[in-house]
Amino acid sequence: FACRGAACYRLPGPRGPLCVFRNQLPRRNNTYPEEPPPEEPPPGPLAAPPRRLRSGAALCRVCGCLGPRVCGRCRRAAYCGPEHQGLDWRRGHRRSCGQHAAGDDSADAVPEHNEFLFPEYEILIEPEEPEFPADSIVGPDDEQGAADTSEESKEQEELRATGSETPQPLDVETLEAMAKHETEEDKIFQMFKARVAAEPEQIIRYCRGGEGPIWVSGENIPEEKDVPECLCGARRVFEFQIMPQLLNHLQVDSLGESIDWGTLVVYTCANNCGEGNEYLEEFIWKQDFSAGS
Repeated sequence: FACRGAACYRLPGPRGPLCVFRNQLPRRNNTYPEEPPPEEPPPGPLAAPPRRLRSGAALCRVCGCLGPRVCGRCRRAAYCGPEHQGLDWRRGHRRSCGQHAAGDDSADAVPEHNEFLFPEYEILIEPEEPEFPADSIVGPDDEQGAADTSEESKEQEELRATGSETPQPLDVETLEAMAKHETEEDKIFQMFKARVAAEPEQIIRYCRGGEGPIWVSGENIPEEKDVPECLCGARRVFEFQIMPQLLNHLQVDSLGESIDWGTLVVYTCANNCGEGNEYLEEFIWKQDFSAGS
């Protein structure tokens, strides 16, 4: 869950206005069948799916969660609570309430609230290619070359800024520190771009208990002590990260006025605690692109 407003992303803390929850059902549960559905469709013509599952639980028109409350006027629109009921009323239900005939399924359709709901998509799961391009790995020789190039670029920028052929003198320690920082940042960002180029449409990278996340910057990387333990006392481990490509699909392209991130990294309980119907909050870490990326 994330706020769409850019102002919230300037709040202090590693995650900003972001929350992540885990709902982990056992294989035998009251919601889904124990065996997965067949991958191949059954032979013969498919029956048309019902427009509405009459036997299903009532769901909130706004968020899709369980909707125990109903509109007191039409007794058809369901809501999870008074907040979403009031929001839907202001956003248009006051005009359509009671205007639909009995049996009209359009009365139960979920409206589009683009002010705070993101569009819904299907996520396709595919394995990532294990090979990592050798030409995208920065070696020691490349690192030295990058340091030389960055130092030359600094000198040229200073010449243009001062209008003089002689740059302002900088001590050796300062130059070395600047070169080292820029080289490390460039190496990390180039490796990130190489991985993204291999799967340019990838929006989520899942790798629980194995390879760690790929970072967009050398800044703001959490240490082990920065990731809190689960409420059950177990440590949290990296499970998946959300890539910046997802922003292209969320209709938040208003520059400077909506959400943004370099990557979102999610850590979950190593012991998979709480196998029930409840939602458990896990830990998310937000990393932005560095200023020089």
